[in-house]
Amino acid sequence: MSAFAALHRPGDPLLLPCAWDHASAFALAGHGFAAVGTTSLGVAAAAGRPDGASATRDETLRLALTLGSAPFLLSVDAEDGFSDDPDEVGEFARQLAAVGAVGINLEDALGPADRHAAKIAAVRSAAPGLFVNARTDTYWSGDGDWTATLRRLDAYREAGADGVFVPGLTDHALIAALTARLDVPLNVLYTPGGPTLAHLADLGVRRVSLGSLLYRRALGAALETAAGVRAGRDPGGPAPTYDEVRGLT
Repeated sequence: MSAFAALHRPGDPLLLPCAWDHASAFALAGHGFAAVGTTSLGVAAAAGRPDGASATRDETLRLALTLGSAPFLLSVDAEDGFSDDPDEVGEFARQLAAVGAVGINLEDALGPADRHAAKIAAVRSAAPGLFVNARTDTYWSGDGDWTATLRRLDAYREAGADGVFVPGLTDHALIAALTARLDVPLNVLYTPGGPTLAHLADLGVRRVSLGSLLYRRALGAALETAAGVRAGRDPGGPAPTYDEVRGLT
């Protein structure tokens, strides 16, 4: 079992914070997170490109090249693999593994399940050491069809996925039903106001992703600070010093 796979523990799930650049990744690792993911929204927004549109293949690979040799485990959010061609997705995964990534997150975007399964199989063949987290968007952008969710997860597991991801799923009973049914780790997206990390652990979840939350919170803090200074208020809340940020390089 790889070091990254071993972090997906029953009762003690992997909390995966997601970075969008070098500084955010190294700051998170410096705070004790053994593994760091990337957020496709953060990477896309930082580059002025749309998320979920297969527009940031180069930016994603460039960030992986920057972070892959760092002293933490890196999992890369690769949207849908940036292609409908399974062989091209497999080659992208091979490049990620070559620069040091240990995991990849692939989303189906509610496209054909058999096509996504073929991408997973291609990644397994091209980069056998990469932990494949297969995401279905049935609850994220679909209608929350339980039968369709199970059908997709079964197909992705049969194709070789090491773990499965159902963002948008917050119902306690359904989460527990999935973890009882699956023979691989279930990943859920942390949702403010939803189940706590401790509760998700009790439900059998073995991976909890923060997705774009940190990036959006960082933007919110920047806007709040700028507006506060304009209004004559001193900025509140913690912030790294100039030298601390320089030390992340």
